[in-house]
Parts: sequence; structure tokens; C-alpha cells
Amino acid sequence: MLYYVLIGLSLALTGIAGMQMMYMFYLDRLDKERKKRVIELERKCRSLTRRLEEAERRIAEQDDLIASLYEEDNDRWADVLDDA
Repeated sequence: MLYYVLIGLSLALTGIAGMQMMYMFYLDRLDKERKKRVIELERKCRSLTRRLEEAERRIAEQDDLIASLYEEDNDRWADVLDDA
């Protein structure tokens, strides 16, 4: 009778060890997927950072152009007012 109890106990412990191994494989797969997602997000972040820097550069160029046009208009108005 004791042998049956020991066999049952060993099978139960084997089942528990098998479940733990399956859980470890599951966690390993989740870790790999998470790493892939982080790499994808980092790549997207670099791309968006490049686009943002390009947009900021273009805005700065446009601001410089507007400022130069505005200064020219002020000079013209000063000449018009001086003539009057």
C-alpha cells in the first residue's frame, strides 16, 4: 500500500514540475515578445524624433523668412512715412 502512495506522490510532484516548466516557457515567450515590442517602439521613437527635428528645422526656417519679410515691410513703411 505504501508503494501506491509513493507512486502517486511521485506522479503528483512530476506533474507539478511539468506545470512549472510550462509556466517558465510561457514566461520566456512573454519576455521575448516584450523585447521585440520594446525594440519596435525604440525604432518608432527614433523615426518620430527625426521627423520632429525636421519639422522644428523647417519651422525655424519659416520663422526666419517671416521675420526677414516683416523687417523689410517695416523699412518700407518708414520710408513711406518719411516721405509724407
